[in-house]
Amino acid sequence: MLRLLGILITVLAAIAAAVVTWPQFFRLERTFPIAQIVSLRGPLTVAFAALFVIMLLLCAVRALRGFAASIAVIAAVVALAGGGILLARGIGGDPLPTKTADAIRVMTWNTAGAATDPQLIAKTAVAMQADVVALPETTIEAGEAVAIAMREMGSPMWAHHEAYPGWAANSTTLLISPDLGDYAVVESTSGDTTNTATVPTVVAMPVDGSGPTIVAAHAVAPRQDDMDQWRESLTWLGDQCASENVIMAGDFNATVDHMDRLGADGGDLGRCHDAAVAAGAGAVGTWSTDWPSLLGTPIDHVLATDAWTATGAVVLTSLDQSGSDHRPLVAQLEPAAR
Repeated sequence: MLRLLGILITVLAAIAAAVVTWPQFFRLERTFPIAQIVSLRGPLTVAFAALFVIMLLLCAVRALRGFAASIAVIAAVVALAGGGILLARGIGGDPLPTKTADAIRVMTWNTAGAATDPQLIAKTAVAMQADVVALPETTIEAGEAVAIAMREMGSPMWAHHEAYPGWAANSTTLLISPDLGDYAVVESTSGDTTNTATVPTVVAMPVDGSGPTIVAAHAVAPRQDDMDQWRESLTWLGDQCASENVIMAGDFNATVDHMDRLGADGGDLGRCHDAAVAAGAGAVGTWSTDWPSLLGTPIDHVLATDAWTATGAVVLTSLDQSGSDHRPLVAQLEPAAR
């Protein structure tokens, strides 16, 4: 009986391990609670590596040897697979390349409302030579303060925003350099909705029709009661990447795992590609600052269509005590060769 129980547990453990390693195969990547579990690839990889060691030690007990060896094999496979996925997406380390005349630097930072000083945001954006700054959970008042501070530092910005009733988390601000031309916020309809659910997204288009559509994205967190709104928001954001020339940045509350099957024409989300993954920093966690970056969750993204090539991306880990629970992400985009 104990032998049969051990076999049953081993089989169930193998199935569970397969699901949390690659839920896309089972079409469970946006299903509660799998969506929450798979977002923690770093901790999962460490946990399975620790389980492997524990099971190896238990192999010394003759009565448990067969069961422990089976679980050890499963844990080793999952730890190696998880580590391989993290390495393939990139653990960062390379600095941004020198900014060229045609490059666009995009920074996104969920500022957690008033938790982050606008002066610090401005100094960071100027230091990173940002042309576009997406600021989820930032009111227009705070965004304008950032823009004014950047102007005083020699990098003027136009501030755009969208807001829902309520507190600062219900606001999203988008800063765009005048060097990119004049932009206006537009209403974008997709699936009978005009914006993301619960928290807003800013969609700005060039007034003269020349240049990329720029989107400051914010999707609601996938809490159990908000799963439908989260899925709908990711689909809506993917639809914003349907045209040829789009740059999108913000807090998606989703990793690239969750975006699976929402891509089109080879894109990760709609026709957009993840800049951090392309530049070798896709596994570096942007949330939460309470965790080491390689154990955190990469839910903040810079995305762009094939009109742009990502030549570098970096998650700023030196600002973990700034007040926000998110880290800034900066990516450099170059016009794609035609």
